[in-house]
Amino acid sequence: MNGPRARATWTPPLRLRRSPRWERQAPTWREAKPAVIAEALERAAARPSGNWYVVGASRETGARDRPYGRTVAGVEVVLWRTADGTLRAGPGECPHLGAPLRDSRVACGTLLCHWHGLALDGGPFAGWEPYPVHDDGVLVWVRLDAAGGEPPLGEPAVPVRPAPGGAVDAVFTAVGRCEPEDVVANRLDPWHGSWFHPYAFVGLDVVGTPESDGDDAFAVDVSFRVAGRLVVPVRAVFTAPGPRTVVMRITDGEGAGSVVETHATPLTAPGAAHPRTAVVEAVVAASDRRGFAVARAAAPALRPLMRRTAGRLWRDDLAYAERRWSLRSTGRFPG
Repeated sequence: MNGPRARATWTPPLRLRRSPRWERQAPTWREAKPAVIAEALERAAARPSGNWYVVGASRETGARDRPYGRTVAGVEVVLWRTADGTLRAGPGECPHLGAPLRDSRVACGTLLCHWHGLALDGGPFAGWEPYPVHDDGVLVWVRLDAAGGEPPLGEPAVPVRPAPGGAVDAVFTAVGRCEPEDVVANRLDPWHGSWFHPYAFVGLDVVGTPESDGDDAFAVDVSFRVAGRLVVPVRAVFTAPGPRTVVMRITDGEGAGSVVETHATPLTAPGAAHPRTAVVEAVVAASDRRGFAVARAAAPALRPLMRRTAGRLWRDDLAYAERRWSLRSTGRFPG
């Protein structure tokens, strides 16, 4: 069929690809230059965060009768929703006698301390000062100026995502004994994909780096393994828009426009002897295929599968991040 209204040729989302045995892959250690990774990490650390930290998924703070508690950078934080769904946040200690507010209840949008019934509506009270909070529809952020120590920003720098109505999102969270920079460094090393995660990636080829492209991005051609020889080939670009965030965006291939946001949130105070960091990873998948409407309708069933896939990868990557911190903390990290 010819003419401007001709329908594009349909292509299957899955391809057949034969991959070499694990030990016969092309080595990538020469391309994975420590200086390139370290310099990208240094540039990421220098970018402003405005003191905003990701605390969790929007859905985790959706209950109207229970607050949500999280310790961020050594600061105890409590979050809850008012009667109209507005998110509130503040210190996690009750200003009366220090009770943990995360264990309290919410009644008609008011936080009621479970020790003595002190009521907080989200405004200042007896030295208790609220924290700025932002709900972007997928993740919840809180601004902690004392912990961050940077000039504050009015809102966090939320990465560009597919339109909510045309996407499926899922959020995975895990905690490791490391610092945020160890998580970010792992994501700024795309060369380890096929070697470290052969169950997930096939034929990973880094086709662009900050030193070669000048745009401070890592571009990767890779096939995501579905089952056996069935794969989904894509081009993905990794960027670090902030000191605790790495974004992978599919720029070509199936699901173009989809993003994976990896946020590294410190749980312990800076300089802690035994640091702990939460990895909060948001997967926002989209597709222009007609059948993707079925996936959106099945989102509640798909989210556990998406979290399981992310969890398998992070089981390995957190082990690496923890190893990296252990070597750094004892002065044995190469370089």
